[in-house]
Amino acid sequence: MPVVKTRRAIKQIEIGQILEMVATDPGSVPDMEAWERQTRHELVLSEESEDGSFRFLIRKTH
Repeated sequence: MPVVKTRRAIKQIEIGQILEMVATDPGSVPDMEAWERQTRHELVLSEESEDGSFRFLIRKTH
């Protein structure tokens, strides 16, 4: 589901802006990496927080 929400949200921002996405599913890490390769947007940050959630910063490139 994080990829679907990210795909929708990235359409709402301007090129060069950064989208923050937070997920609780550990599977979101490889999913977001694959999404980045497929879409050619830039995954600026991928980190696990102390509470076990995963934070992603994605720059819209086109």
